[in-house]
Amino acid sequence: MPRLMAVSLTEAQVRARTKTVTRRTGWRVLKPGDRLTLCRKVMGRRPGEPLDRIADVEVVSVRREPLDAITPGDVTAEGFPGRSPAWFVIFFCSTHPGCLPSTEVTRIRWRYLGQPGAAARHEEGEP
Repeated sequence: MPRLMAVSLTEAQVRARTKTVTRRTGWRVLKPGDRLTLCRKVMGRRPGEPLDRIADVEVVSVRREPLDAITPGDVTAEGFPGRSPAWFVIFFCSTHPGCLPSTEVTRIRWRYLGQPGAAARHEEGEP
């Protein structure tokens, strides 16, 4: 059974299938081939509040890196085309208390399942 991952901050990008990368302060045990169900909200739902499942994905790559190592291409893959890496670092730190630009985060790349043409694109430096 796939693990659940909340994507409330980037729900629109996930629904549009423009987000293929995410950064998390945890999620250290993921590996390529793991499956995730992306949801609006996972923790903190009220009693009876339904789980809004948005998309099923397969993890393509996982690595740990400093938050401020994000590239312009990854800012786009995070769902923010036209924004700068500096903007993304400020956004991420403002939504993750205690996170600093130098904080090591987990970079997770996925491909969407159940869609024609959903195969992940090869990225330089990744198998």
